[in-house]
Amino acid sequence: MCGIFGYVGKEKDSANIVLNGLKILEYRGYDSWGVSAVSDKIQDTSNQPIMVDKHVGKIGNGKLDSNLSSLISNFAIGHTRWATHGGVTNANAHPHLSCDSSIALVHNGIVENYQDLKKDLKNNHDFKSDTDTEVIVHLIEEQMEKKNFADSVRSAFKKLKGLNSIATMSENGQIVVAKNGSPLILGVGKNEYFLTSDTSAILPHTKKIIFLEDGQMATIDMKGIKIFSLEDNRKLRIPIQTLNWKFSQVSMGKYPHFMIKEIHEQPRIIRNIISELEKPAKDLAADIKKAKGTFFIASGTAFHACLAGTYLFSKIADYHVNTAVASEFNYLEDFLNPKSLIIALSQSGETIDVVEPLNRANRKGSRIAAVVNSLGSSIYRMADVKILLGAGTEIAVASTKAYTAKLAFLILVTYSLLENIREGKRILVRAASEVERLLKENNIKEIKKIAKVLAKSEHIYTIGRGISYPTALESA
Repeated sequence: MCGIFGYVGKEKDSANIVLNGLKILEYRGYDSWGVSAVSDKIQDTSNQPIMVDKHVGKIGNGKLDSNLSSLISNFAIGHTRWATHGGVTNANAHPHLSCDSSIALVHNGIVENYQDLKKDLKNNHDFKSDTDTEVIVHLIEEQMEKKNFADSVRSAFKKLKGLNSIATMSENGQIVVAKNGSPLILGVGKNEYFLTSDTSAILPHTKKIIFLEDGQMATIDMKGIKIFSLEDNRKLRIPIQTLNWKFSQVSMGKYPHFMIKEIHEQPRIIRNIISELEKPAKDLAADIKKAKGTFFIASGTAFHACLAGTYLFSKIADYHVNTAVASEFNYLEDFLNPKSLIIALSQSGETIDVVEPLNRANRKGSRIAAVVNSLGSSIYRMADVKILLGAGTEIAVASTKAYTAKLAFLILVTYSLLENIREGKRILVRAASEVERLLKENNIKEIKKIAKVLAKSEHIYTIGRGISYPTALESA
């Protein structure tokens, strides 16, 4: 998981705008970061078309070097990295440059055939890193001997195997992005445009966004955004959507860090689910009753919520559902048919392990319900039934509010199956009040005492049974 951010627009300090965007995305990549910007030829004396500044370590309170920080530029891209190919070094950090520094590129994903591509490029290009990413920028450079920048990006991207998203910038200031797997989101402001791998980084600037689909690319310059099909270069019309999240949801406010902030947000979110998701819960229960075979699928934390749903459905509603880790779901696909119902849970709505089996379920004509926390995300767009948890952006690595939001919604669905949603709402009202009680100052002091004892332990075991078992797994 890595973070991408880019800017094109009226402001002259694009590098600092990108730096601040990357700081919001720090939770997506911890080991290194970098920013590149198109230099103003009048101001810049380095004779380098694109300037780059890269650092090892967390971005935290990081600053750009003076050359890039003071650069007059309307165009910049940046990246915060979680290393895959190549160690944690400045050379392996993104962005990567072409041999003549006229192209910069950042990348999320894995180029599965990079070694074969690199063999063909090695004689004509100077490789400075051990990454699969650098292969892409040299592929584009090679294509530009015969094509313009956008066509070169398209040709190069189509040679890549695997799930990848890229943002690349030329010395003339044009940015081109392409997507097949990892998320890419475009933001539309007033005479300015943004690109990112996560909506949270765009919120300080605009709520108007475009979600790129797999197999699409976009060009971004001072004139605006144009979107095309990667396959045949056909121009596409993609609707602009408006987010209803507030920037306060991605800032720490009075709290020392995001995790404690998100823990304290849980009572409000549970109450929001009670008031806003009664009808979606009843509708999903009706879909479950009509289906001939219902499957929960998810990964990580969301899978533990699915597992809890299995216990809730069985113990309370006397109803059977099948639950599978998304990456293993292909072993259950033979059971799918047009009467099947797949319920996919995901905080981001972009989990690749979930997206892939949903694509296959789609081909079998199965009905898909998405329980996600991100409007317009890939899983949200794929679904026949779209349910937004409304928990807001979750930035802390350990899930808190998104996990409890999923559990709260599944409790509403469970009691909807019994046609007694009033009881489900009553339970959730009590739960919200109980969380508030636990978070009072005197209880926090007791929790901290327990934490200090646990911190001295060499090993910690969490155990639970029944409905507590999935939460024990999540705790571990």
